[in-house]
Amino acid sequence: MSETDVIAAPRPLLLADGRPADRAWTLDPAMRHLNHGSFGAVPLVAQERQKQLRVEMECSPVVWFPALPQRIADTRVEIADFLAVAADDLALVPNASAGISTVYAALDRRRGGEIVVTDHGYGAVTMGAERLARDRWDGGVRTARVPLDADEEQACEAVFAELSEATDLIVVDQITSATARRLPVERIGAEARRRGIPLLVDGAHAPGLLPAPLSGLTCDFWVGNLHKWGCAPRGTAALVARGPLRERLYPPIDSWGAEDPYPDRFDQQGTVDATCYLAAPTALGFIEHTWGWRHARRYMDHLAGYAAQVIGAAFTELTGADSSVDVGMPVPGMRLVRLPEGLGATRVEADALRDRVAGELGVEAAFTSFGGIGYLRVSAHVYNTAADYEHFAETCVPVLAEWARAARGRHGAP
Repeated sequence: MSETDVIAAPRPLLLADGRPADRAWTLDPAMRHLNHGSFGAVPLVAQERQKQLRVEMECSPVVWFPALPQRIADTRVEIADFLAVAADDLALVPNASAGISTVYAALDRRRGGEIVVTDHGYGAVTMGAERLARDRWDGGVRTARVPLDADEEQACEAVFAELSEATDLIVVDQITSATARRLPVERIGAEARRRGIPLLVDGAHAPGLLPAPLSGLTCDFWVGNLHKWGCAPRGTAALVARGPLRERLYPPIDSWGAEDPYPDRFDQQGTVDATCYLAAPTALGFIEHTWGWRHARRYMDHLAGYAAQVIGAAFTELTGADSSVDVGMPVPGMRLVRLPEGLGATRVEADALRDRVAGELGVEAAFTSFGGIGYLRVSAHVYNTAADYEHFAETCVPVLAEWARAARGRHGAP
């Protein structure tokens, strides 16, 4: 790497009163939080708003619950504005997986129907597709193999090659979880529409990370988590449905709104605690009013690039192996660093490594696997700083390199 390739460390973001950005969260100061992409982090203002709403709910539940559907409907308007979609297309669901399960449950029984997924798909989503195809359709799942370094054209070719007259559904990620890359959902959506095949887009990571994730996208269903990059309270996600198939969508609970049209029927779910929905606009507005989403995204992307460079260089210096990763369609705010051989080669091993690093090294980090190779997935947010990743490079990388050597030794590898 030449000197001109070196990415300078971005200056930390500050609050309006000059305090570090992380002071707006209740993050454990004894832990380095470097994995925003999995479960997010809720800012204090949104936590306080949710507490206020819960007090209101408990003080007068007989007033609260009859009025709740209208409050959720009003909240949908704010969230739809953030996503740049029509409020009448958007329903609120507990998480992206819940939205996808809702779609699976709505699709008609199709004898011998096939579902096309990719090998980058989120495991739980793929398992749901397999169950739908096997148990209700008496069909199967076809998996498009997309190389990690595949560009847009190559990724499209891999998906299109699996389509046939038997294809009754395509499920594809907008941003992949394990591999931190985009997939060309816009082109896939255009081809799916041309062939008359329903398309479900898993946009779990997209809200907040992409400025308008549905812009230029043709699909029947899209789901996205607001608790990740949007920093909303957990249990908040959006389901966007367009076209005639959306009238088949029903929430998991048949409440008094069951006969209402989509998406109104999702606004009434009995005694479910919906304060997470109502507090979501507070979290989204906090980022916008404090830094502006555009500036926040630039900072996160710059920091993620710096983190991958610093950590990758540290691994390479110790192991002699190139730790850089060629991702065909990179994502802003997320990066991959290749781990030394012996670490995280499977999902189970990657999850175990995540837990060990948290318990022994005091760092929350994401470790993933793809094609038998383990990766560190960098996912930065506004409360992270260059010092977080420099600490990981200086303190954690040597330990991880030693763990890798020990693992190889147990398996007889050099």
